[in-house]
Amino acid sequence: MADEIVLLSSWPSMFSMRVRVALAEKGLKYEYREEDLQNKSPLLLKMNPVHKKIPVLIHNGKPICESMIIVEYIDEVWNHKSPLLPTDPYQRAEARFWADYVDKKLSDNGRKMIWSNKGEEQETGKKEFIECLKLLERELGDNPYFGGENFGFVDVSLVTFSCWFHTFENYGNFSIETECPKLIAWTKRCLEKESVSSSLADPHKIHDFASGVRKRLGIE
Repeated sequence: MADEIVLLSSWPSMFSMRVRVALAEKGLKYEYREEDLQNKSPLLLKMNPVHKKIPVLIHNGKPICESMIIVEYIDEVWNHKSPLLPTDPYQRAEARFWADYVDKKLSDNGRKMIWSNKGEEQETGKKEFIECLKLLERELGDNPYFGGENFGFVDVSLVTFSCWFHTFENYGNFSIETECPKLIAWTKRCLEKESVSSSLADPHKIHDFASGVRKRLGIE
């Protein structure tokens, strides 16, 4: 019996894109269901009653929530190709650490830049966002990917932010390529992979989406 895989998602969500990248890396077919986050479906509320958020992966009727937990689940269940986490326990722990750093630090500071109308808060978010990127760039070093020679868990966690880079730069008034040239080179390398390029949203559509949300919130 074939696996039944359904992804509850929202197209601009960098967190949902992570799941799409992981599924593509494994070569898995799935049903994609776009969620209206202003009018959440009964299925989403049933499958994620705690947080009521996307993404949710439904595998044979069972829900898995939170993007990097889903990515790890995909890696463990479909371990026949394209491993995302290393086999060494210490290296696995390191990968989880950096993915968690992306979630807690980069994501929060990115939000401050885009969704705040307070100049001081925006500037703080921008400063800390750039510091986070520089730290990640140092961690990458001269490696092709965060996992070394192979695209892996940390790459999945971070690369989906890249389609929001144009929006971050626009509202933060800075250049990521100027600040972190190696990180942009890594982004371009990742985008050469079909699993990444086919899963990420268009940066200009992301900017239009963010602008629309800011107008609705009265920020611009």
